Amino acid sequence: MMNRTLSRKLLGSMCGISNPRLSFAQSAVNTVQREKGTDPRVLDAMLPYQVNYYGNPHSRTHAYGWESESAMEKARKQVADLIGADPREIVFTSGATESNNMSIKGVARFYKAKKKHIVTTQTEHKCVLDSCRIMEAEGFDVTYLPVKNNGLIDLKQLEETIRPDTSLVSIMTVNNEIGVKQPIKEIGHLCRSKNVFFHTDAAQAVGKIPINVNDWKVDLMSISGHKLYGPKGIGALYLRRRPRIRIEPLQSGGGQERGLRSGTVPTPLAVGLGAACEIAQQELEYDHKHVTVLANRLVQKIMAAIPDVVLNGDPDQRYPGCINLSFAYVEGESLLMALKDVALSSGSACTSASLEPSYVLRAIGTDEDLAHSSIRFGIGRFTTEDEVDYTVEKCVQQVKRLREMSPLWEMVQEGIDIKSIKWTQH
Repeated sequence: MMNRTLSRKLLGSMCGISNPRLSFAQSAVNTVQREKGTDPRVLDAMLPYQVNYYGNPHSRTHAYGWESESAMEKARKQVADLIGADPREIVFTSGATESNNMSIKGVARFYKAKKKHIVTTQTEHKCVLDSCRIMEAEGFDVTYLPVKNNGLIDLKQLEETIRPDTSLVSIMTVNNEIGVKQPIKEIGHLCRSKNVFFHTDAAQAVGKIPINVNDWKVDLMSISGHKLYGPKGIGALYLRRRPRIRIEPLQSGGGQERGLRSGTVPTPLAVGLGAACEIAQQELEYDHKHVTVLANRLVQKIMAAIPDVVLNGDPDQRYPGCINLSFAYVEGESLLMALKDVALSSGSACTSASLEPSYVLRAIGTDEDLAHSSIRFGIGRFTTEDEVDYTVEKCVQQVKRLREMSPLWEMVQEGIDIKSIKWTQH
């Protein structure tokens, strides 16, 4: 495989980036900024299965199928090794959204005769929240736990919420908007002691922080390929074998993936996911140090140059590569437009079409005006120091410009307490 320096150069050329500054977005959380490219080393592993080894991995009557099956099973092991699982516990899916749907709907429906209560949080990914709402429509009782102002759950409140008829607890590992890292190991042990299945959406965590599903007592875990520099359209669901957990399949067909997920597994994508997991396992420590240094540089420089900036979420219990900052007295969408050559976002891509403030920020108690002023930054494997410095420079410049145009900022500078103003009387 090619080295990471060459990978970064090829990534820019293959993604058609004419402005190298824009590549700051490349390896960030996918929806934070411009879509990041697949690691070229992953593409290198995938290419033979796009061109030469094109057999159906489920066809066992000829060599083409055997070759593809062997590659698929190797990839399954690579995924398992990254999270400390058994390869037989890995089910290939189209991505974390499907894995989340399979986990929530699959567990709830399989055990519905005895247990019809689900616990999740108010800050989960939209596909988890929507799946839970569908279960409510089917007669299940769902508890949406609030989080504290730092974005973390209250473990005591979780323990008190679990009931004898609770079948599943679903809490994400790393939040996709504010980057906070939940105490997954403690949650897992709590759920195991209560004989309740535990699912975690780890799309933003796999390949970025050390994970061992056995130590964490996780029963189901959702994985996304493109979040760890693999290809889009592939993901996986970790499904524990001992103690065994059962799910009702969402789709019918040829019975692939042990009857849990019918449909032909796309060999090139599976190979790509496996390669991405292997690279992540080898470079996780280096990547984390790299991301931490650059994230600290970004936050410290911005906060030193601009007053009234808030870091959303717990400052310590977090994945450093996902940074959410609120710039008081600045409209977030205006700032995004002003920073058009730096790919950023004001929230999750899944809700980016909405003009409503982020439901995650509202859940942690951020007031509406400050929530509207939030910007999400992402830093990853291929981000450089120069790109961070460029982003800081442009951000400082544009925030100052926008504040100069803001009558609210002018009032604050004059010492007026704008929160005390009763606007409806004017």
